[in-house]
Amino acid sequence: MAKGKVRVGVIGTGRAGGIHAQNLAQRIPAASLVALCDPDPVRLAETGERLGVTVRSADYAALIQREDIEAVVIVTPTSRHCEIACAAARHGKHIFLEKPMALTPAECRDINAAVAAAGVKLQIGFMRRFDERFCRAKEVLASGELGRVMLIRSTGRGPGGPGPWMYDLRQSNGIVAEVNSHDLDTLRWLTGDEFARVYAQGRNFKCADARAAWPDFYDTVLAQFTFRGETLGVLDGACPAHYGYDARVEVLAEKGLLLIGAVEEPGFTKVTLDGRVQAQAVRTWRTLFKDAYLAELEHFIACLQEDRTPAVTGEDGQRAVEAARAVNDSIRTGQPILICQEALR
Repeated sequence: MAKGKVRVGVIGTGRAGGIHAQNLAQRIPAASLVALCDPDPVRLAETGERLGVTVRSADYAALIQREDIEAVVIVTPTSRHCEIACAAARHGKHIFLEKPMALTPAECRDINAAVAAAGVKLQIGFMRRFDERFCRAKEVLASGELGRVMLIRSTGRGPGGPGPWMYDLRQSNGIVAEVNSHDLDTLRWLTGDEFARVYAQGRNFKCADARAAWPDFYDTVLAQFTFRGETLGVLDGACPAHYGYDARVEVLAEKGLLLIGAVEEPGFTKVTLDGRVQAQAVRTWRTLFKDAYLAELEHFIACLQEDRTPAVTGEDGQRAVEAARAVNDSIRTGQPILICQEALR
């Protein structure tokens, strides 16, 4: 691809889609936001007016057929990811696909096959990999200065929701996919290892309106993983947490400890004369990972211009979906689940 501006269309203009669209329109000089797609006419019109995008469509098929679009950003419900991504690949569009990659590992494989057949690039939206704090942790662990990772724990808790559409695990894979995909990817990325097995438990503590119709829905999850190299991993997630947006990681290694993230809003602490220390909890992922959302799209655009493979691949997306499905299988059966036979020694 030439080094001119990359012409992009955004499919889905909700919360994350709106952030991606704004970054493409206003913060990434190497990109040009050409078109928007959303079945909600009010949201589509509002986003188009705000960003000055006149090409708008309710039908993704119309957008991906446009010859003036080179790449698409897909931010739709997960159940539509496979259909839209495969169609975009067949039309020769490079793809930035928000997490979770798809509903099933089979759908992930279909997307990866379509991308390979078309010769286009695919990046999955795991924005933590572009956050300065997480990147520093990866560098430290990769350097070997702390020795072997013995235990890693990732916490992911959201303040609002979950939406009723998430109650049906067949259509969403639940909060372990929709909320905690980032944690699953973080565990695998920071260890540099593959999931081997998992034992998990889930409970519905707060969502009373889901209990009758969706008895398998859970709003709180705890999962213990064993990796191929025998590192132990823990994921704890909750939605809603109500107190704030909580994204933290602890890595216990042979020669030290890494702590990534905090409950408190960065840069704000009040200490009074009576010795009380007060801080404000982080309220939203929109502000905590604002720079990371920008950086991941800048990386995607640069990969297209320079013909490089994106750092977060379809395999990374597939591994997170495999782990999420295994967590749900463990909760359902009450038994440990093998995630990857080949990963076991």
